[in-house]
Amino acid sequence: MNSKRVTIQDVAAAAGVSRQTVSRAMNNRGEIRPETRAEILRIAEEMNYRPSSIARGLATQRTGTLGLVVPDVANPFFAEVARGAEHEAYAAGHNVFLCNTDEDPQREIAVLRSLEEKRVDGVILCSSRLDDEALHKALSRHASVVLVNRQLNGYEFGCVLIDDEQGGKKITQHLLNSQHRTIGFLAGPPASRSGQKRVAGYRAAMADAGIIYDPDWLRPCPPSVEGGHKVAAGLLSDHPEITALFCYNDLVAIGALQASHDLELAIPDDLAIVGFDDIPLAALVTPPLTTCHVSRYEMGVQAMKMLLERIDGCATECQQVLLQPELVIRASAP
Repeated sequence: MNSKRVTIQDVAAAAGVSRQTVSRAMNNRGEIRPETRAEILRIAEEMNYRPSSIARGLATQRTGTLGLVVPDVANPFFAEVARGAEHEAYAAGHNVFLCNTDEDPQREIAVLRSLEEKRVDGVILCSSRLDDEALHKALSRHASVVLVNRQLNGYEFGCVLIDDEQGGKKITQHLLNSQHRTIGFLAGPPASRSGQKRVAGYRAAMADAGIIYDPDWLRPCPPSVEGGHKVAAGLLSDHPEITALFCYNDLVAIGALQASHDLELAIPDDLAIVGFDDIPLAALVTPPLTTCHVSRYEMGVQAMKMLLERIDGCATECQQVLLQPELVIRASAP
């Protein structure tokens, strides 16, 4: 059996035409009669010819590949964002390199450099942990960029955002309406734009209610179950007056549930706990989590649509999408 790869020259020889004519037929370009194109495509199919992506890239200056960078591929939030982005890319005929940074800014820089070397046509970067200057430097060599859960003011990058401040305000107002006045906040990584905005919503709601809170009720927290467990245990031990916890995300909230069990606190009678994101696990833990629902899949779809539009030349009009979170009330904070 002959396993030699069929080339465009082989197809041209079989069809009795030039390589240029075969190329025009495959790309449906140039002046070529419909019957000639149909015959060339028939021969190419019979010969099992597949165009070289490398050769096509040299001709079009595109590789048909895209980069998707996430801080934690094991986090269900980013898994769903990736699924939506990949689905949209596949429908448009593009392949996606999925890269994980493990919440490490230096690894994030290394990943972006690697994608540059692979000559990807564009990059989607989720929840970057880099500061503005380092982020701009890392992205400046990429022709098309969309940020998810991050803005970089003053630069021509697209972004897909959750209205985190409004979500933070909704959650805090819900707790206030349930007569909680001492509300702690496990606020996520210090560099997280989402965490900063959710804190802003918390502070605004507390101010609107006329409540002066202790700044030590707000503590940064790794965005994981382990981080939530450790930081919640410390906060609740230091401040037993706290009756409700607003957690940066659902994984942190699940860790806070574990800490509450260790401290023999009944949920929600002794302590109400609220998460954010509404990952599938949020409805399955005991008690089920009150949280803010975010369409992670839709975030991925919107980010990929924007990236493809920007690759095709759209810039200023393809600048921002803002998605609204929805409060979901369950037994952890009725």
